[in-house]
Amino acid sequence: MDLLHMYQNSYIIVAIFLGLGVILPIVALFFGKLLRPHKPDEIKYSTYESGIEPFGDSRVQFHVRYFIFGLMFLIFDVETIFLYPWAVAYEKLGIFALIEMLIFVIMLVIGLIYAWKKKVLKWN
Repeated sequence: MDLLHMYQNSYIIVAIFLGLGVILPIVALFFGKLLRPHKPDEIKYSTYESGIEPFGDSRVQFHVRYFIFGLMFLIFDVETIFLYPWAVAYEKLGIFALIEMLIFVIMLVIGLIYAWKKKVLKWN
């Protein structure tokens, strides 16, 4: 088999998977709409709040501190996701990966110190 046919076969496989990735969800949604019962009711469209009729405006403004706390959690949660595979493959990666990971952790520590100095982590 020559190189041209090998590349064409690879593109055909990618095209098949792309087509299936687009067609299968559309078919599943179509059959779901076709098979599910359709019984609209005013009660089904109302907002549910523990069985109590909703009152007032449902949009509540949260303090930006909640958002910043969530963002800080995500940053350090993603850090652990990156640290785990590095720790598992540490022996194979060598000193270069150790230096890269130290730079990564130092950057996160600098961010943590910055957040601490700005009193982002202080809860009032």
